[in-house]
Amino acid sequence: MKRTHVLNAALDPLTLEQAVDAVFETLSAGGRGWVCTLNVSMLVFMRHEARLQAFADNAMLTVADGQPLVWAAPLFGGRLPERVAGVDLMDRLCARAARQGTPVYLLGARPQILERALHTLRGRHPGLEVHGADGYFRTEEAAARADAIRASGARLLFVGMGSPLQEAFIEEQWARLGPLVAVGVGGSFDIAGGAVRRAPAWVGRMGLEWLVRLLQEPRRLLPRYAYTNALFLILILQALWRGRGHG
Repeated sequence: MKRTHVLNAALDPLTLEQAVDAVFETLSAGGRGWVCTLNVSMLVFMRHEARLQAFADNAMLTVADGQPLVWAAPLFGGRLPERVAGVDLMDRLCARAARQGTPVYLLGARPQILERALHTLRGRHPGLEVHGADGYFRTEEAAARADAIRASGARLLFVGMGSPLQEAFIEEQWARLGPLVAVGVGGSFDIAGGAVRRAPAWVGRMGLEWLVRLLQEPRRLLPRYAYTNALFLILILQALWRGRGHG
């Protein structure tokens, strides 16, 4: 399926269920790869971080984890059927993994939050084989984390360390991780573990889920959101201006 371009991002035009199907088709065929859950912030930072751009470009799937990307796609002649949020993708993949007996591993968050996230997923998906390790480790310990993931027999790996740390871990340790599909899921463990309250679905459809996160963590998120959201809008307007033959 041809990818849809939004600025410097090439995204797969998939629904949530189609993305889940694609991941399990890869696993069933004995393949491996990573999934990039792309939001506005990551798209903006990719423009001056070549490794992050390459991570998205080389992903087996790159999905739109941001409603503004869905809205912007028609401006560039494409279409994205819906937002595929990392937290929703993780939950649906775990549901399928529980039914099919696919081992899962979570890497990220603080130990207490991680344990609550594991408990939540086991409760939501009876029979799910899921293990994990926290995301607070030194650079020299990364290889040992990757070896532990491979030794666990996991076929699905969710890395919730925030961007670009999670993408860097997946890329740098890729050769050690074994035959699996890895998905960067940002703050999804915080939501699953109850540390962060998620916005109602209708707020997400309005593209305002970021605002709910901002209200919960204003000091940490305000500078980032102010910069990336404003720059994304400017970039869209510049692209449209150039597309009309100006400049």
